Amino acid sequence: MTLTLAHWLYGIVTVIIILTMIFRKGIVLPTLLGTFLIAWIYQGSIVSGFTAVFNANLTAAKELFSIFLIITFMVALLQSLKDLGADRQMISPIQKIMTNGHIAYFVLIIVTYVISLFFWPTPAVPLICALLVPAAVRAGLPVMAAAMAVSLAGQGMALSSDYVMQIAPSLSAKSGGLDQAAVADKALVLSLISGITAILIGYLATRKKMRKADDSVVEKELEAIQGKQKESDQTISKPGWSKLFAVLVPLSMLAVIVYMIFTKVSVGRMGGFEGSDGAAFIGGVTVLLLSLATISYGKIHALNRISDHITEGFVFAFKAMGPVIPIAGFFFLGSSDFSASILSIDSNESPAFLFDLVQASQAYIPNNSFISAFGILIIGIITGLDGSGFSGLPLTGSLSSALSSGSIDPTTLAAIGQMGSIWTGGGTLIAWSSLVAVAGLCGISVMELVRKNFWPVIIGLMISTFAALLIW
Repeated sequence: MTLTLAHWLYGIVTVIIILTMIFRKGIVLPTLLGTFLIAWIYQGSIVSGFTAVFNANLTAAKELFSIFLIITFMVALLQSLKDLGADRQMISPIQKIMTNGHIAYFVLIIVTYVISLFFWPTPAVPLICALLVPAAVRAGLPVMAAAMAVSLAGQGMALSSDYVMQIAPSLSAKSGGLDQAAVADKALVLSLISGITAILIGYLATRKKMRKADDSVVEKELEAIQGKQKESDQTISKPGWSKLFAVLVPLSMLAVIVYMIFTKVSVGRMGGFEGSDGAAFIGGVTVLLLSLATISYGKIHALNRISDHITEGFVFAFKAMGPVIPIAGFFFLGSSDFSASILSIDSNESPAFLFDLVQASQAYIPNNSFISAFGILIIGIITGLDGSGFSGLPLTGSLSSALSSGSIDPTTLAAIGQMGSIWTGGGTLIAWSSLVAVAGLCGISVMELVRKNFWPVIIGLMISTFAALLIW
C-alpha cells in the first residue's frame, strides 16, 4: 500500500497526543488541529480542513450522545433521591454490619462497587464517604484502608468495566469498529481479576493496622473526616417517600440486571439488549424512577424540579465527557468506518489512516500476542495520565483493531487497553484525577493514597493481562 503525506501526518499527530498525555496536559487542542491539517493535506483544500473539523466533532457527538443521556439520567436520579433523603436511607442499614475493621473493609468494597456500577463513582463518592467511611473507621478500619477500599472498588473495579452504563466499552469499541458486547464482557472479567487482586493485596498490606473500636486514634481520624464532610450533611424532608424509594430503586435496578442476565443466558445473547441497547433499557427505567421520585418530593413543584435535575445531569455529563468528543473525532478520522462522513467523500474512497500505518509497519512489529497485549496495556496506562481515564479509549480501541492478528482478538486488546486507561486515570493511580475527592472527603493526603494504591493496582493489571492471554 502507498502511504500519503496525510498518513504520515496522522501518525505524527498521534505520537504528539501520546507525548502530551505523558506530560499530563490536555489533548483536545492537538486533536482539533490534527484533524484540520490531515483533512487539508489529504484533500488539498483548506476549506475541506475547516469542514472536516466540524464534521469530526459532529460525527463523534452523534455516536456518543447516548452516553451523555445515560449519565444525565443517572445523575438526575441520584439528585432526586437526595431531595427525599432516600440516598442515605439506602445505605444506612449497612452501617450496622460493620462490627470490626476486617468486615468493614469488605463491606465498604461491596457497597462502593454496586453503587458505582449504577451511578458512577464520582457522584457516589460523597455519599459513601459521608456515611459509610466514618462507620468503617469507627469499627476499627484505618482511614487510609477505607480510602483504598473506596478507590479500588469504585474508581477501579466498577469504572473500568462500566458494565451497566456501558460508556467505556462503547468508546473502546466504536473507534475500532469492534463488537461492543464482546468488549464489555471481556472488560468485566478483567476488571474483576484486576480488582480482586488489588483488593486482596490492599487488605494484606493493611490488616495488621486494624484497630479496636475504642482506640484513641479512631476518634482523631473521625474528627478529621467529619471536619471535611460538614457540608455533606442533609436532612430528610420526606421520611415516608424516602423509605419507599430506598427500597424501590435498588430493587428496580436489580430486576433490570436479573432480566438482562436471564435473557442472555437463555438465548445465548441479550435478546435485544446487546451493548447500547442494554444501557437504553436501564436508562428508560431510570427516567421513570426519576419522574416518580420528583413527583413524590413535590407534586406542584415536580414540573420545575425535574428540569433542574436533568440540567444538573447534563452539566455533569458534559464536564465529564465533553473533551472526549474532539478526541474521538480525531480517531474516528483514522477509521474507514467514519472517515468518509468526516471528509465528505464517497464511502468507497474512505481512507483508514491508522490501520494503513499499522499495516505498513507490520513487518517491523513482532507478531506476538504477549507483546501486543502488554503494549496496549502500557499505552492505556499512558493515556490515563491525563487524569480522565476515558479520553484515551478511542486511541486504545483504534490501535486494538489495527494491531490485532490471528493470535489475539481485537476485542481482547481493547478490553486490556480499557483496563490500563481507566484504572490509571479513572481514579486509583493519578493524584489529579477524581481520587482527589476520595482523599479530600477522608481527610488524608492524595499523594499518600496514590502510593498505597500503586503496587496493588499494577500487580492486578499485570495478572489480568496474563489471564486475558490464557482465557482468550
